[in-house]
Amino acid sequence: MSERHIETVCVRGAYQPKNGEPRQIPIIQSTTFQYETSRDMANLFDLEASGYFYSRLQNPTCDTVAAKIAALEGGSAGMLTSSGQAANFFAMFNLANCGDHFVSGASIYGGTFNLFNVTMRKMGIDVTFVRPDCTEEELHAAFRPNTKALFGETLANPALTVLDIEQYARVAHAHGVPLVVDNTFPTPVMCRPIAWGADIVTHSTTKYMDGHGVAVGGAIVDAGKFDWMAHADKFPGLCTPDESYHGITYAEKFGQGGAFITKCTAQLMRDFGSTPSPQSAFYLNLGLESLHVRMPRHCENGQAVAEFLSTRPEVETVHYCGLPSDPYYKLAQKYLPNGSCGVVSFVMKGGRPAAETFMRNLKLAAIETHVADAVTCCLNPATSTHRQLTDAELDAAGIPAGLVRMSCGLESKEDLIADMAQALDAVK
Repeated sequence: MSERHIETVCVRGAYQPKNGEPRQIPIIQSTTFQYETSRDMANLFDLEASGYFYSRLQNPTCDTVAAKIAALEGGSAGMLTSSGQAANFFAMFNLANCGDHFVSGASIYGGTFNLFNVTMRKMGIDVTFVRPDCTEEELHAAFRPNTKALFGETLANPALTVLDIEQYARVAHAHGVPLVVDNTFPTPVMCRPIAWGADIVTHSTTKYMDGHGVAVGGAIVDAGKFDWMAHADKFPGLCTPDESYHGITYAEKFGQGGAFITKCTAQLMRDFGSTPSPQSAFYLNLGLESLHVRMPRHCENGQAVAEFLSTRPEVETVHYCGLPSDPYYKLAQKYLPNGSCGVVSFVMKGGRPAAETFMRNLKLAAIETHVADAVTCCLNPATSTHRQLTDAELDAAGIPAGLVRMSCGLESKEDLIADMAQALDAVK
């Protein structure tokens, strides 16, 4: 991040209009860009000049917003993708090829788990999942000679386990691979993983960064600190000529600060086309302008709801790292001292039927496949976002069938608690 405080970067980062220019980021809604000569175009395709030639790869509106997110995270470069799922796929596929392997925490979002466990295995990339509370020795033991990365979520969705980022970074670096951290729930307002040793940070910008349920999107930020050439044998895609792109060796040409994002753009975005729209990037930037104001309120509401739920006899357990009784409270005090997020997970006595009764009787909270919104919403992951997991996989991920994920919005906390109280009263 720049010398400015994070609040100022949320509002003013990346875009500085000059005299007479628009106060808001212009929406460059164009697929292509015109040049005077073919040599101008050739220089762009050869990455010898900066500029734009086709919005499938890069667009000025999207790049401006990506630069703001990179500044918020304290990274060297960033890019937007069409979704958070695309961001995590690009981040991992930029490192691992067919025949390679990576390690991931088991307590992650169900869509990401399925991406790693099913789709990427079909592509010939293997993964080993480790339990959230594994020891450092167990984490080391999961590595293989062909391991290319370690992945985790700062605050897992929806189990709300807290990642020991320093420990993960220490182990990853001991094996000469980068640590990739999904920082969607805390956002850089509440936690900046790069400061704790993370090398790559991803986001589903659909969540708190957007904050209003407007546009699906994702982001990838490179810390610019991992020395790719020092581990050239592990990362040939970054450290040897890319014959699909004019024989460029990304790590040599763009260095630690630019190689990862440049390859991700020039190769993966080119080939997979998970392109964000300029309009969506514009909406995202509007959300970023108030992110530093909204996050503390989400955390305040989440804390109040978690404390209320912990007093109710219908509730078996409450997962919220702001509670002193939570097993991740100590880690949260280290990595999330000012709050985590507005999401509270709790397990109903009576399992799935009790969870369904509770949700059916809510009047204020909306049942949605969404989270981290200005509007309070909830769901039962076992029947929705994590429906593809078996009971054994649900248990391993810390997501029992009776778990409810409540995403506390920006409403009055008193109204939220009153609504939940009457819904709990209906559970017999």
